[in-house]
Amino acid sequence: MAFIIALAQYPIDALPDWAAYQAKLTHWVEEAAAGGAALAVFPEYGAMELASLDPATAGDLQGSLASVAALMPQVDGLHAELAARHGMHILAASGPVLVDGLYVNRARLFTPDGKASYQDKLMMTRFEAEEWGIAPASAVGSPLRLFETALGRLAIAICYDSEFPLIARACVEAGVQLLLVPSCTDTPQGYWRVRIGSQARALEGQMLVAQSPTIGEAAWSPAVDVNHGAAGLYGPPDGPKGGDWRLPANGVLAMGEMDRAQWLFAEVDLDVVAQLRAHGGVLLARHWERQPGAAPLPVVEVVDLV
Repeated sequence: MAFIIALAQYPIDALPDWAAYQAKLTHWVEEAAAGGAALAVFPEYGAMELASLDPATAGDLQGSLASVAALMPQVDGLHAELAARHGMHILAASGPVLVDGLYVNRARLFTPDGKASYQDKLMMTRFEAEEWGIAPASAVGSPLRLFETALGRLAIAICYDSEFPLIARACVEAGVQLLLVPSCTDTPQGYWRVRIGSQARALEGQMLVAQSPTIGEAAWSPAVDVNHGAAGLYGPPDGPKGGDWRLPANGVLAMGEMDRAQWLFAEVDLDVVAQLRAHGGVLLARHWERQPGAAPLPVVEVVDLV
């Protein structure tokens, strides 16, 4: 299965009203569709720009959570409509959702035929846990999921989650071929941690990993005030044993320009994943269990979005 993926390098903007957000998102999705994308990926916490719609709470961490969470049903309705209109899968920018009195960081995946599901962030950064009060997925009983889609088997590792190999490994054991990594990092070091983690997960799992970051400055927001990053599509630096082709020597299949608002378009060929796992020069996905101390991981919940 081969298709075009569009990875957003998405700027956080101060928006005057809902119509401005609707126009911005519609324009971004239209650009992705014009580029032939079958899947458009938006970043972690991109939804926090909606806090600007309520100036009274935009500068307050807890107030911004409440104001954005209240808008999420409306946000999801817009994404669902755009996915159907353009015949596209869309991973919406993650944002806060209130579950049983706790805020989680939720990324939602929409299909062209009206189906949808979500992944809540599993691992909290120090800022999220110590200052912002975002709860991990486990606090609300939300599992790690595999999404069976018309494009292939996908999973989502939200930013910091990509830095933990056992999360991605559980996805690999469940059959994931493409890992989506929406990210939000306020320093170049943070960006490189997520990028290095993403490339390591591609290597270990012999799969493709796609990263989409927030970019730019939003001084009005204490949550997403500074954003650095570049989108990238990564794979293992390998090729079939005895084959006449290889993935790039550094594993980078496509790379955006640092800190520039743009879509990064790239071809995703999931047949490559199957070939590498069966015939690669190395077989990391298969040989994982040979490591000292390796053990089977918990079963990932499978969501059918076909």
